[in-house]
Amino acid sequence: MQFHHHGYVSGDPRVLPAAGVGLNRPQELPEEVDVLIVGTGPAGMLAAAQLSRFPNITTRIIERRPGRLAIGQADGIQARSVETFQAFGFAERIIAEAYRITEMAFWKPDPANRANIVRAARAVDDEMGISEFPHLIVNQARVLDYFAEYMANAPTRMTPDYGYDFQSLSITDGDEYPVSVTLLHTDGPNEGQERIVRAKYVIGADGARSKVRAAIGCTLAGDQANHAWGVMDTLAVTDFPDIRTKCAIQGEKGSILLIPREGGYLFRMYVDLGEVDPATHHAVRSTTIEQIIAKANEILHPYTLDVRNVAWHSVYEVGHRLTDRFDDVLPEDRGTRTPRVFITGDACHTHSAKAGQGMNVSMQDGFNLAWKLGHVLEGRSPESLLSTYSEERQVVAKNLIDFDKEWSTMMAKKPEEFENPSDLEDFYVRTAEFPAGFMTEYAPSMLVAPAAHQALAAGFPVGKRFKSAPVVRVGDTNPMHLGHHATADGRWRIYVFADAALPSTGSATDKLAQWLAEAAESPLAATPSDADPDAWFDVKVTYQQPHTELDINAVPAVFKPQVGPFRLTDYEKVYGTDPKADIFELRGLDRGGVVVVVRPDQYVANVLPLTATAELGAFFAPLLPGRHNAGQPLTV
Repeated sequence: MQFHHHGYVSGDPRVLPAAGVGLNRPQELPEEVDVLIVGTGPAGMLAAAQLSRFPNITTRIIERRPGRLAIGQADGIQARSVETFQAFGFAERIIAEAYRITEMAFWKPDPANRANIVRAARAVDDEMGISEFPHLIVNQARVLDYFAEYMANAPTRMTPDYGYDFQSLSITDGDEYPVSVTLLHTDGPNEGQERIVRAKYVIGADGARSKVRAAIGCTLAGDQANHAWGVMDTLAVTDFPDIRTKCAIQGEKGSILLIPREGGYLFRMYVDLGEVDPATHHAVRSTTIEQIIAKANEILHPYTLDVRNVAWHSVYEVGHRLTDRFDDVLPEDRGTRTPRVFITGDACHTHSAKAGQGMNVSMQDGFNLAWKLGHVLEGRSPESLLSTYSEERQVVAKNLIDFDKEWSTMMAKKPEEFENPSDLEDFYVRTAEFPAGFMTEYAPSMLVAPAAHQALAAGFPVGKRFKSAPVVRVGDTNPMHLGHHATADGRWRIYVFADAALPSTGSATDKLAQWLAEAAESPLAATPSDADPDAWFDVKVTYQQPHTELDINAVPAVFKPQVGPFRLTDYEKVYGTDPKADIFELRGLDRGGVVVVVRPDQYVANVLPLTATAELGAFFAPLLPGRHNAGQPLTV
């Protein structure tokens, strides 16, 4: 964490100075906003948190409830999400309070007495070391709390506007605030009254029954539900030995997915209620908590479950549905106009809860969209950037549903229906990278270059998330992970992995640094003159030598920008290799030097040799003000 560059900070450095619209932020929901977010679920709150870092953008997030969520349904936090939390500054704190999954146990009928269950196998949760971050379990409400804290401490001082329910919207092309949204007060002195808010853009993060989705004519299509599960968050006394270990339990009487929860005592059980009769499938929703507990005891035999308290329970039927688009632009209108209304999370895709994907994929929807809105509204990028949201995230959602169909079907199978007794645990291990969130790979677009130079950086696949690795910072000799210094501040990252020469020797790295600092075609040249030189682009360099062999004074100035009103030197962008874990070896980086360009949402956008300055400039040209849509005014 960096601070003091604007003067001495005596309080909590996580509380950033108010700026822009945060200086006199009205308590009441204004009549006109830049972005209106509907729903304070994970997708909406992450989008709001990201947009809270753009001081001159008026963003408001509404929620029909009268206050914060007390207990949420989602609880699985995959490693990719924890990486994202690191960018928002609360990974360490949420890890401390969460339950950490390190193994999964698989229980099956005892061959000697199939009425009983026995432990048949164990699987390490991340055997291949996909991420340095853990797989966690923590209540969704706490995730939302952390995002709420982040946005409240951001320059815009954003807080949710509770007690508003979305009713409808209409779009008037050509208006400065073209989306007219009708809201209903659900709480307070104006309860029952309607009001209208006009917005430049609207994000529907209002769940599986999304009214925003309906308002733009999208429908969920997919498989009908055919299998029911009872789920309960429970405090109980039991002799089942793996009650504090994640378990897939397949007994003669059905299946259970057991998820220990944070705090050391609470746990969640997904209890198999069997096939659903299509003629009366909604009748299963009347299953009582007593019936769910009784069914759990049948499956757990010979072990018993004495439930002392139920914090929350529900019954749901597994269905898989996906919308045809994630914004308001009809297929026949693609390319003729840009979106004004977007949907995220469960409003776009619904599936089972047993792979722990809903909250995680939803948050990445919000991350993907929010920085793009920030760049367009600030004039950093053209409106055409917004069309990439639906293009990128719909593919991810389709892959998620395909995966979840296979996993949820396997979870519902009877043990004797498996061709191989180890099929379930084999699938869990074999597909670990997908549910962890690391199989997302965006296709080439205006934001993702073709992987023409991928061989130069095999460990940083273009289109996939930037996989961090150890380095040592030269200025203070601290060992750290390179990716952990990238915060959710809306900036592009340009990682320069130097050639073998030392700095200030006329090397290819030195020449690239000069081009970045001085060339009119450099992306850095687009940075506003009254902003810090790294306000839009965070440029870092990692040399092949250990930090002890590097002279910080010899490093080119572009890697040591002078920031803040006192023009202080930032020494935290220059790194050497860690002798115990050389990033060049770990990520297959060419020793001739490589540039890796990373988007604000942490996905690799381009890989280039150090000498490809023209190609680097050409990649950014369509994305920067004054360089895209030549001769056309930029819509802000």
